[in-house]
Amino acid sequence: MTADVVLPCLDEAEALPWVLARIPAGWRAIVVDNGSTDGSAALAAGLGATVVHEPRRGFGSACHAGLLASDAEFVCFCDCDASLDPGLLPDLLRSVADGSADLVLGRRRPTERGAWPAHARAGNLALSGLLRRRTGLVLRDLGPMRVARREALLSLDLTDRRSGYPLQMVVRAADAGWRVREVDVPYRPRSGRSKVTGTWRGTWQAVHDMRRVLDEPALVGGERP
Repeated sequence: MTADVVLPCLDEAEALPWVLARIPAGWRAIVVDNGSTDGSAALAAGLGATVVHEPRRGFGSACHAGLLASDAEFVCFCDCDASLDPGLLPDLLRSVADGSADLVLGRRRPTERGAWPAHARAGNLALSGLLRRRTGLVLRDLGPMRVARREALLSLDLTDRRSGYPLQMVVRAADAGWRVREVDVPYRPRSGRSKVTGTWRGTWQAVHDMRRVLDEPALVGGERP
């Protein structure tokens, strides 16, 4: 059994040592540098990670580049800002490996005040409700920590390259009949500045991207209209 951990990275030099030190033994860390100017790529390489350079800006661009660079049976995704502990990923992978789930998401549980801004949490709850209406899935979080089989993920033919990528993964998995489950994970205050929910512009762009994903037509007879 092999597993790769995809870590989308944009100026995360402060958090990288903590994150990479917690990659499970025997697993490969794939740091996808998305245009960092703080030396993140060189630091990650020096700490033993596989570094992939993705010049097209966007969270989805970085995640998908990491997926394409992986050659493992299982692919895990985790933020690179030290808000989530990749050492917890084996707990998520277990359900996929034993066949009881096809996609496992880490449900973020804040460890202290300020770890998850109120406006970001409210937006996540609203998005979960819209997802339930669109797919029937009852999820309480759409967090970035997740695990699935690589070949299955590639079969979803994910196309969003911005903030809608994580949501599109869940929507298309639901359309394909995947079993999706959540596992509680601690959520720490992030290192550095958020590129999405930390700014109004980033928040608006994320909402726009995710709204577009939710408006996608569902699969009909195995095909998308």
